[in-house]
Amino acid sequence: MPSPVLTQAWQSLAIHREELGALDVRAWFRDDPERANRHFVSAAGINLDYSKQPVNTDTMALLEALAEAMDVSGWAARMFNGEKINFTEDRAVLHIALRNRRNRPIRVDGADVMPDVNRVLAQMRQFTAAVRDGQWRGHTGETITDVVNIGIGGSDLGPVMACAALKSFGHSRLSSHFVSNIDGTHLAETLAMLDAKRTLFIVCSKTFTTQETLTNARSARRWLIEKLGSDTAVAKHFVAVSTNAKEVAAFGIDTANMFEFWDWVGGRYSLWSAVGLSLAILIGMGQFDQLLDGAFEMDEHFRTAPLAKNLPVILALLGIWQRNFLAAETYAILPYSQALARFPAYLQQLEMESNGKRVDRDGKIVDYATAPIIWGEPGTNGQHAFYQLIHQGTSTVPADFIFALRSECPLGDHQSKLLANCLAQTEALLRGKDEKQVELELRKQGMTQAQIADLVAHRVFPGNRPSSTIMLDRLDPRTLGALIAAYEHKAFVQGIIWNINSFDQWGVELGKQLANRILSEFDDGASSPDHDSSTRWAIELIAPQLNNIARR
Repeated sequence: MPSPVLTQAWQSLAIHREELGALDVRAWFRDDPERANRHFVSAAGINLDYSKQPVNTDTMALLEALAEAMDVSGWAARMFNGEKINFTEDRAVLHIALRNRRNRPIRVDGADVMPDVNRVLAQMRQFTAAVRDGQWRGHTGETITDVVNIGIGGSDLGPVMACAALKSFGHSRLSSHFVSNIDGTHLAETLAMLDAKRTLFIVCSKTFTTQETLTNARSARRWLIEKLGSDTAVAKHFVAVSTNAKEVAAFGIDTANMFEFWDWVGGRYSLWSAVGLSLAILIGMGQFDQLLDGAFEMDEHFRTAPLAKNLPVILALLGIWQRNFLAAETYAILPYSQALARFPAYLQQLEMESNGKRVDRDGKIVDYATAPIIWGEPGTNGQHAFYQLIHQGTSTVPADFIFALRSECPLGDHQSKLLANCLAQTEALLRGKDEKQVELELRKQGMTQAQIADLVAHRVFPGNRPSSTIMLDRLDPRTLGALIAAYEHKAFVQGIIWNINSFDQWGVELGKQLANRILSEFDDGASSPDHDSSTRWAIELIAPQLNNIARR
C-alpha cells in the first residue's frame, strides 16, 4: 500500500483543512439546526454523537474517501477471512472468531478454527458452572469464594476492566482479584485478604514463561502450600490459561484444567478467549455469552455497514482528523461511569500498543503522526483534576465522553447529577465563555471596572474544544461487548489508514531482554561495560543492597 500522505484523499483533506480556517463549531450549530442529527450514528446499542467534533459533511466525505483509498474494507475482509495480516509474526488476526456467534467457518492454513473455539467455550462452561454452583471444591473440601487472576498486559487489563464493569452482574459468593505487577506488594496485599482454603488462582500466560506472571504465580503457589500444608493442594486451587502443557504440568496444575488459546489471538484482544475465564466465573457463562453476542453484533455492523454509517469507522476517522490534520497529540477517554473506571487504561494498551509504530508495513519510517497518547479517568473525578487543562490549557484535547442512561446501582438522585455533569462538560467545552459574558457576570457581582479588568482574562473559556458523546442505555454484558469491539475496530481502521501493522508489539521486547541481563548482573554483583555509565552506576549501587537483603 502507498503512504497515506501520497493519496489524493489525503491531499484533499489538507486543502480542506486550510479552507476551514478557525473551525468555529459553535457557528456551525447556529447555522444548521439539524447538525446533531447529521452527525449521529447508532449500532449494537451504542449511540455516537460526534456533532461537537470540528467536522462537517464535506470533512466526513473526504475522510471516507481516505478510508477507501487505503482499502479499509478490503483489509477488514482479509481479517475476517483468516488471512495472516499480522505479517511480521506470520499470524492471522482472529479475535473476531472468538465471538463468531453464527459459527461461520473461518480457516487458517486450510483448517476451520471454530471447532477449537467451541471446544474451549464448552470447557469454560463446564468449569465455571462447577465453581459457581459449589461442585468444584478446594483441597480441604471448601467452596471457592475468591478468584485471583495472575497475568499481565492483555491477560490482566481486559479481565480486570470487564470484571469491574460488570461487578453488579456477579455471583454473590464470588469476588475477583487481579495481580499483575511484579512488585511483591501487589501480590502480598492481595494474599493478605484471602483464605487459602477458598481461593482459586488462574495463571494466564500463553507460553507459561512470562517473567512477571510466573514470578507471581510461583510465589502464590508457595503461599498456598504453606497455608494448606501439601503440594497436592495446587491441583485444586490453580488452573491455567496457556498453550504450554509441559510447563503447566510441571507447575502442578492438572492439564485437564488448562484452557487453550491460540497464536492468532493477540494479548490485547484476548478477553473474548479463555483469558476471560475470571470474568466468566464471576458473571456466569450465560452472561459471558451476552458479552460475545454484543461484540459479534458490532462485528457484523463493522463488516457490513457503509463507511458513512459505520460507527467504528467514524470513530477512527475522527481520530485521524484530530491526529493528522489538527495536530492533537493526546486523546482523552472520559467515562461517566464508575464501573468503567479501568476502561481508559484498557484502551491505552489497545490503541498505543497497536498503533504506536514508527515504520509502515514496508519497513519505512513514516513521515506522519500515528497513535496519540490515550488517557483518562472517570467523571466526575476528572472534573476536579485535569479538566482545567482541557478547558483553558494551551493544548487541545479531543475527548470521548461515555455514559449509560441507567445505573446498575441506583441511589437517590446520583445518576441524574452524574449525567447532568457529563452533558454540561461537553456543552461547556463547545460553548466556552467570552469576555463580554465574563464582564457581565462580574458586573452583576458588584465588581468595579478595575477589578473586572484584572480578572476577565482568567475567566474566559475559548470554547470550540472537541468532544464526542457515546451513550448506552445501560452498561450490561451485551453493550460492554459492543463497546469494546467498536474501539477494537477503531484501532484496526486507523492502523490500516496509517499503513502500519497494528497487531505486533516489538516495542515491548527490548526492555524484557535487557531486564533479564540486568537481573543476572544483580546476582553477579557486577555490571557489564556494555551498559551506559548511568545504568552501570545503578546496577553497582543496587546489587550489594539486594544481596544483603537476600542474606538476611
